[in-house]
Formats: sequence, C-alpha cells, structure tokens
Amino acid sequence: MTLLEGLEKRLREECPLLELRKNEPMSRHTSFRVGGPAALMALPKTREEAMDAVHIAYRQGIRPFFLGNGTNLLVSDQGYDGYVIKTTGLERLEWVDFTYSGRKLVVGGGVFLSRLANFAAEQGLTGLEWAAGIPGTVGGAVVMNAGAYGGELCQVLEKVSYLVETGDVLRMDAGACEFAYRHSIFSRLPEWMVLNVSLLPLAQEAPARIRERMAELAEQRRAKQPLEHPSAGSTFKRPPPVDGKPVYAAALIDQCGLKGLTVGGAQVSEKHAGFIINRGGATCRDILKLMEEVTRRVLAETGVELEPEVKTLGV
Repeated sequence: MTLLEGLEKRLREECPLLELRKNEPMSRHTSFRVGGPAALMALPKTREEAMDAVHIAYRQGIRPFFLGNGTNLLVSDQGYDGYVIKTTGLERLEWVDFTYSGRKLVVGGGVFLSRLANFAAEQGLTGLEWAAGIPGTVGGAVVMNAGAYGGELCQVLEKVSYLVETGDVLRMDAGACEFAYRHSIFSRLPEWMVLNVSLLPLAQEAPARIRERMAELAEQRRAKQPLEHPSAGSTFKRPPPVDGKPVYAAALIDQCGLKGLTVGGAQVSEKHAGFIINRGGATCRDILKLMEEVTRRVLAETGVELEPEVKTLGV
C-alpha cells in the first residue's frame, strides 16, 4: 500500500463524511483550464473536516497542497502525484460577537472575493470595491496579499486563523503576517492553511455609491483585460523600480513587441500584454514555454528580469 492509499484509507475511516476524489482532473480547478489529475483531493465543507484533512495527512507523513479557486495556478500536464485539499467549501461569512473586541465580520478561507465584496456593499461597507472582480478566494488572497486598483487585502484584515500540521487552529494579527507585494507569511510557509479571517471595521457609505464604484472598476477590467479567455490574471509580478521610477511588466512586454506571441494554444494577449491566455487547447507546457520566451526576450532587450506571479504545481 502506498502512502497516498494509506492516507485515503485513514480519511475514509476517520472522516466518513469528507468528500474525497481520486485522479481528479486539475483542469477543472484552475482558471487556465489546464492540468492533469491530482492523485487524491479532499473537499472539506466544515472547520472540523478541514482540521481532520490536514492532521491525518501530516500524521501519515504527507504534506497537503492547499488549493483555493486555482486562479493563480499552473498545473503540469502530467498532473500532481500528491494530496490536494480544496478549500472552496469553507464558505462561512457572518458577523460574530467577540467578547473583548466587539462585532467582527468573519470570512472563511473558501469565500470568493467577489462574494465578500458584494456582501460588504449590501451592508454599506466600503473598502473592498477593488476585490469585486478578482475571481480568487479569501484564503488565496491572504497567501498572495491580493490587490488591485490601489487596494490590498492586508488593508482590511484584523486577524487570520490558520491550521498547522497538528490540525490545531491558531490566530495571528494581520501585522505579524509579513504582508508585502504579493507575499505573506503563508506564501513563505505553505504548510499552513488559511481557515478564516476577521476584518477590521470598514467605513460606512451609501450602498448605491459603493455599487457605482464597483461598476466603474468592472468596466475598466472589461475594457483592458482579456476576460473572454482562460488565464491566471497577471502572469508576472511588477518589477522593482528602475532609477526610482515604477516599472510594469505589461509595458515591458508590449515595448518588446511581444503582444500576440504564441506557443501552441498559449498566447500573450493582444488586449493586455501582462496576460498569457489559453486561446484554446493550450497545455501547461505551451504556457511555460511562452513564459520562458517572454522572460528571455524582455531581459535581453530591457535588462529587466521578470518574475512569475503564477504558481506551479507538479512542474
């Protein structure tokens, strides 16, 4: 019996209600729509199931890979010969009365950012308008400190609850989470799983005004981004400033004349050079080869080395 077979047996014995899938196609779980099968996937729907899914795996000597909505992930065409825990079933979103700190909004790691932004708008709470068009989950957004249009998740967080290898739940102040551009302590320590977050008090504003701002940002996205094709959003991180001036990956790629560059079914978007898209039938190999070619040519022509924002699994 292999380690994964032993893990599956333990999970089925100790967590009979936990949903498990064998050889699950990862193309169903990533926004690129590519990727071979994951050997074993767990889909917890409660805090207790998540705790068991984590603890039993570590007890068996297996480190899980934590997956949100797969919007920043590229999975090998051969798949992933490991154990994936998908967190989108952790959908808690409610007000909680804490004894010492008052009423807080608690949001599960599997809640979609768009749902959180819309909930805040309904409540007349401003500060999350930027998140309405981001397709990822709160947990993934914590890991990467997701942001757009001048907003970042770290600006609205109070505390993060997370699972460690023992299956225990710990809490950390947002100020201790090492938040920086597309970075947090959870990206540095991927063995920890974001379970939920509590938000700082958000300012009140008329829901109609919040909706208006969300609509304006949505229109900007539609006008500038290739939303009609599968992608993982911005493929490369923003490079460090040069001579004190900001530098943008999309501008560099465009400057090098790489819009429309194609490898197999993968293409540098003609609409937004910062996006690599799946034009249809793209493989992980196509996308990686295109990323490598873009990186090589931008470095050769501008002296700037692009760093991928997209994470890989099984590659």
